[in-house]
Order: sequence, then C-alpha cells, then structure tokens
Amino acid sequence: MRKVLLFAILNVFFVVNAQNTAVSLANEASSLQPYVNQFQSDENMLNRKYVLKRTDEYFLRMEKFYKDWLSQLKNIAFQKLSQNEKIDYILLKRNISANAKSLKIAHQEFKSNSYLLPFAAIIIDFEQKRRIGKQQPGDQASAAFEELKTQIEATRMAVDKKELSVNWKQANWAQQTVGQYTAAFTEAYKFYDGYDPQFTKATKNLYPGVITALKNYAADLEKIAKQNTALDDGTGIVGEPIGRLALLDGLKNEMIPYTPEELTAIAQREFAWCDAEMAKATREMGFGNDWKAALEKVKTAYPPLGKQPELVFELANEAINFVEQNKLIAIPAMAKEGWRMRMLTPEEQRFAPFFLGGESVLIAYPTEDMAEEAKMMTLRGNNRHFSRAVVFHELIPGHNLQYYMQSRYKPYRRAFGTPFWTEGWSLYWEMQLWDNNFAKTPEDKIGMLFWRMHRCARIIFSTKYHLGEWTPKQCIDFLVERVGFEKANAEAEVRRSFTGNYGPLYQIGYMIGGLQFKALQKELVQTGKMNNIAFHDRILKENCMPVELLRALLTQQVLTENFSTKWKFAGEIK
Repeated sequence: MRKVLLFAILNVFFVVNAQNTAVSLANEASSLQPYVNQFQSDENMLNRKYVLKRTDEYFLRMEKFYKDWLSQLKNIAFQKLSQNEKIDYILLKRNISANAKSLKIAHQEFKSNSYLLPFAAIIIDFEQKRRIGKQQPGDQASAAFEELKTQIEATRMAVDKKELSVNWKQANWAQQTVGQYTAAFTEAYKFYDGYDPQFTKATKNLYPGVITALKNYAADLEKIAKQNTALDDGTGIVGEPIGRLALLDGLKNEMIPYTPEELTAIAQREFAWCDAEMAKATREMGFGNDWKAALEKVKTAYPPLGKQPELVFELANEAINFVEQNKLIAIPAMAKEGWRMRMLTPEEQRFAPFFLGGESVLIAYPTEDMAEEAKMMTLRGNNRHFSRAVVFHELIPGHNLQYYMQSRYKPYRRAFGTPFWTEGWSLYWEMQLWDNNFAKTPEDKIGMLFWRMHRCARIIFSTKYHLGEWTPKQCIDFLVERVGFEKANAEAEVRRSFTGNYGPLYQIGYMIGGLQFKALQKELVQTGKMNNIAFHDRILKENCMPVELLRALLTQQVLTENFSTKWKFAGEIK
C-alpha cells in the first residue's frame, strides 16, 4: 500500500514538475529573436524599395541578401544554443533557404520570358532615376516615352503576327509582369507630374498613350493566357498545377515525410473511418444505408432568415463551455470576450461558401440579391449541424484563440507560419471534440463527419489536381458525389483552392496537420507526460512552426543544424 501511495505521489510530482518546466520553457527568451525580426524587416524593406520585382537588379540584390544572411547564420555557434534557440535557428535558416530557392526559380523564369518585354529597360531606367529623386529633363523624358510607346506597340504586333512565340503560360507570366511595370511607371510619373513644370509640360500628352499601349498589350496577353483549353474544362477555374517534383519539394520544406501518393493513401484511410461512422449515424437516424438521404435531412435544419448570427453566438459559447468543463484547454478571459462576427459578402461567398474565421467569425448567409437557388444552397450548406461543427474551428478553441495567443507569446514566430500548424490545429480540435462526445445527436455527428470527409477530400483532389491527374470539374464532381456538397458550394471550394491565392499545400494542411497534432497528443498526453491543458497551452505559447519541429521542442530531441524531416506520424504507408 505504501509503495502504491509513494508511486502515486512521485507520479504527481513528476507530472507537476514537467508542467512547471513546460511553462518556463514556453516563456524562455531566444537570442535568435533579433535575427528573425531583422531578417523580416530587412526583407520587407528591400521589397518596398525595389518595386519592380521582375528585373535583374531585383533578383541579384535579393540573391545577395539571402546569401549574406546564410553566411551570417554560419557565425552562430549552433551547439551552444538552447533547445528553444536551436528551433529558431532551424526555422530561420529554413525560411531563408526556401526564399532563396524560390527567387532562383523566379529568376530563371524571368530569363526565359524577358524577350516578351523588350521595352522594359526604358521603364527600369525611369524608375531607378525616380528612386533617387533625380530630375528628368523634359526633352529626354518625352523622347523616352515616345520610344517606349513605339516598342510596346511593336512588341504587341510581333506577338499578334506570331513573330514572337508565346504560349498560354508565358502569356500569363508576361501579363502579370506588364501589370507590375505599368504600376511602377504610373507611380514614377506621378512623382514628377505637377511638381516639375518642365517635365510635366513635355510628357503630359505622351503619358496617356504609353499607359494605353501597356494596357492593350496586357489585354492581348490575357486573351492568349485564356486559350489554355487544357486547363479550362468549362468551369472557368484555371489554376496552375505545379507537378510532382514541386509538391515533393514543398512537403519537404513543411517537414512532411510522405509522398503525394502516400498522402492520398492516408486520406483514403481516414475516409474509411468517416464512412464507418457515417453509416452508424445514418442508421441511428433511420435511413438504413442511405447516408446521402440522412445528409439531405441534416441540410434542412437551417435557421430562419436573419437568425443565423444568433445561432453562431449560441454555438460559440457552447463550444467554449464544453472544452472548459472537460478540462481540455484553458481559455483566457479576454479571448472569450474579444471575438467578433461579420457577414460574408455575396462576392466573398463565391470563394468561401462556408464560415471563415480568425479575429472575427465570418458568416456565409443569403443576401436579398441572391438568386433563390443560390440562397437555398447557402442555407443548406450552413445548416445548424454543419455550423455546430465549424464555429469552434473558426473561433475557440480554433483560429480565434490561435491568433489571440500568437500576438502575445513569441509573436516573432508568426514569420514561420504554416497551414499544417494553423489549419491543423483547428482540424485537430474537430477530432478532439468528436473523441470527447461533443456531438449530442446523430445529426450532430453527421455535421461533424461532413467536415472531416471534406478534409479527406481536400487532400485527394488537391494532390490529383497538382499531379495533373484531375481537372477542376473532376474535383467539383468528387466533392458533390463523395462528400455530399451542394454544387455551387463545391464550385466555390475548388475555385478557392486553385485561384484564391492559397499555396498548393494549403488544403492538404488541414487533415495532415490535424493528424500530426493528434499523434503528438497521443505521445505526450495519453502517456501521462503532460495533461491536456498544459499540452495545448504549450503549443499555443510556442507559436507557429512545422509540427515536427514543435515535437522536437516538446520532447527535447537532439537537434542538428541541418535538421530534416523523418517523423512518420501516420505510420508506414503501404
């Protein structure tokens, strides 16, 4: 009896001691923080100064910048750093190396396509003189403007006559570049116009012609870019698949040790779990094996028009109370007070048919000017049970709590943001609340399973699209048939994924990041090394980073300067 009691006391001591140590480590200062801050500030400063990002001048300057920073890091004695500082070192080096690699690729693309901008030197010269405030004599400026217009029109004619060969991808690049040059030229012109009388008098009648020529050339390039029938399958969604090598490179940078094909296999495995649970909930609702019929029933449980915001407030507080009562996470009082809500505009809902969130929760709901069919799709896609499963993802303990903590604990690490941490955290909470029986009814379960299936589907359609195996239409059809999406909502989801300024790995980050957090929770909490509150608090206070590095930090792994991914969090995939 005494031995049992002694063991229990020692166990409590070690757990409490470990948790106190965790708090201390979470508040630990880092000698690398000034380096991270300076790198970010210097990089931002150079990007503000050099407004033309597609010039040899910019590429060479940034190449030197990254090279100098990597050299500076070599002067830091890595082995003398604390664990916390080693993490910052690895993260900073990763960011610099990744940015340098992206710059190199962009520079090569510039070299291959710059023949479509033979007039660029005139704009570059004009902008460089403006940058140092040099007066530009009117006679020289007017001659340059006339020559610029002539060269633009000649280039446009050469493209039209196919004397200059250009495919849709090159046209897309050139259109974006012409837009950048037009903006820089306009800014430089306005710097002098009206302030320098001799310049203004000499160029005022020429400037509009140059702008018109640039816009006409950009419009021609846009037409060529849109001729890419291989990617436009009738949906109007034209993204740019990046290919397998780029996917592998991105995954390595995010410290994900699986291939695109293995990620698809993981998604199929998770889908199988969802299917089994969906079948149980379907039978509980009395629909036998017809899960789509059960899902259709769930979709009809939407609040009356105008009542959705009240429901969101109710659901938000329900989730907060649940995680606190179950001692899953400690929520600061200010975080509970500070969240807000607003409505998504109809245009925003074309890209985001469901809730979005962060500091505020953004509510997707019908507006008066929507067609009746669109209204019904929005209502059905944001029914009570779907909403109950997504409000906490966007608010607390999801994104809203993340952002609250990010601004207060090691905020410099926001520079190391990754969807596998950001979206993975919120998806992990969907798993946690499911495991803790947050769903009250089979309808609630179906609401939660819909989203979980959605995350599985995102992995599959994203990888297949970027591997060049699926078109946007196939992705849309997959969401409708396999997950039960409303057609318009599926279109918006795919449009958002491929043309919404998200990285190619963003949609993969939800489920894969969630599985990483779940594996880490199993390793540290379910073995008794930490409790849930201490574990979740530590994650948030360490701020964002690849989850594998978070694991290395929390488990005090031996780190090397050239740390690389190796954590098979989802096991070996056959």
